[in-house]
Order: sequence, then structure tokens, then C-alpha cells
Amino acid sequence: MVSTTNRLIFNPLTYRVVINPSIYNLLFTSFAAKRFAAQTRIVSDDDWLFLNFCYDDPSMGLQLDGSDEHNRYSIQLYHRTATQVDLAGKKVLEVSCGHGGGASYLVRTQHPASYTGLDLNADGVAFCKKRHHLAGLDFVEGNALDLPFPDDSFDAVLNVEASHLYPDVPRFLAEAARVLAPGGHFLYADFRRRRDFAEWDAQLANAPLRLVSKDVIDKQVLRGMEKDRPHKRDMTSRHGGMTRFASDMTDWAFCRAVENGEFSYRVYCFAKD
Repeated sequence: MVSTTNRLIFNPLTYRVVINPSIYNLLFTSFAAKRFAAQTRIVSDDDWLFLNFCYDDPSMGLQLDGSDEHNRYSIQLYHRTATQVDLAGKKVLEVSCGHGGGASYLVRTQHPASYTGLDLNADGVAFCKKRHHLAGLDFVEGNALDLPFPDDSFDAVLNVEASHLYPDVPRFLAEAARVLAPGGHFLYADFRRRRDFAEWDAQLANAPLRLVSKDVIDKQVLRGMEKDRPHKRDMTSRHGGMTRFASDMTDWAFCRAVENGEFSYRVYCFAKD
């Protein structure tokens, strides 16, 4: 049975199916709110705190508390993205905070004055409020394209692996810039298909923000995904064979697409002057 399952997952046909534009849209962009709400309900009794892919760089040398160690490779993506600037004493907004694992980690280690996690998934926000109890940390339901905050409200806006789900990325970028105070920073990580690179570059170039830095982190993401595989399989196996099958198939095809240059993962820092 295991060998049959592996043949279904790890084969060129699976890869071609997943990177097909229609299947890509179904997996990564369509029905996002309903899909993540369903995912939250499925894993609501678990300590499943991260929904993002992974990152590993041997030079990072990140020291973690024992309670965080099993989430190391997801945490390292957050750390790589968020610590491009000093968040100590800052007012931080995370747009699309998922299950709040990154928010909790950053509040505990980077010591912002306040940290607000926003997500469209009401079930996810409820999960966060039930799971994470830290001074200065709050979670709200809201839309990335219509942020429910006044102008100039935050010193930093963080967005990790979410904007590929948004139907209007330029509007999101404008909203992020609007709620940032002058001198604030937009800290951003996400992936795109090769066919969408030019559009993504144009959207970012036209945003009302100044580019500070940009890095392609494909190799680090692939290394993190490989190292996290045993942990991910343990988590998905708790919810039956179909859950593990779907997770393995999507992760394998995503990684092959990154290896082949069909997808690329990038991290950015922008400033509001």
C-alpha cells in the first residue's frame, strides 16, 4: 500500500497536474477562505500553529525554546522575513496571520510594543484567540484588501506567504502602505509561478513603497521543506490517509516546481518614506 501511494505522489504526472494553471488556481488561490476555514476545523484540536512552507539556512544559527523546536523550519521563515528590521518597541500588524504561530514567536522573541494578527478566516482567528495568550498580542478578523485600521497606524506590516491568495495584490499593497506610519517597513515573503513573475515585479514596483532589499530564497525553502518532512507527515497522519496523501502530493509538486524554476520564493523589505 505504501509503495502504491508513493508511486501516485512522487511521479511526473502528479507534478504536471499540480503546476497546471487550473489546478494551481484551485490549490493556491480559489476558495481560499473556505479552504482555510475547513483546514482550521480539521486540525482545531492539534497544536498546528503554522500554515506556511519552511526555511533553513545553516548560517542562521537560530536558538529556540524547547517548545518551539518542533516548528523550527516554519519559524525560521518568519524569523528571516520579520527580522529584516528591529521590531522591539514597534507596533506591528501581520496580515493573514493563519493560526498565529508566527505572531506568538515574534512577540516572545522580538518584543514589539504591540502585535495585531489579522485574518479573513473567522475560525482561524477564534483558534488564535483560544491558543495564544500574550501581553500585547491581539487577533482580529478582517480583509487584507480593506484593512480596518486608520492611516499611519503601524510601524511594521508583515505578510508571509499569503498574497498569492489575494484577488487584487495592488490594492493590498496600497492598504499596507496606507496603514504604515512614515518610516515604517513592509516585511514580505511569498512565491509565484514563472509565468507571473513579470506581473508580480510590476505590482511591487508600482506600490507606494520604496524597495530596501529583495532576496530569492528558493534553496533555503527547499532545504527547510526537506528537513521538516518527518514532522509534517506526523502532523498530517493524525487526520487520516487522505489528509497525508493530499499534503504529500502538494508539497512534493511544489518543491519540484521550485527546483525546476517553475515557482520562485522571495523575501522583501520595503520602507514608507
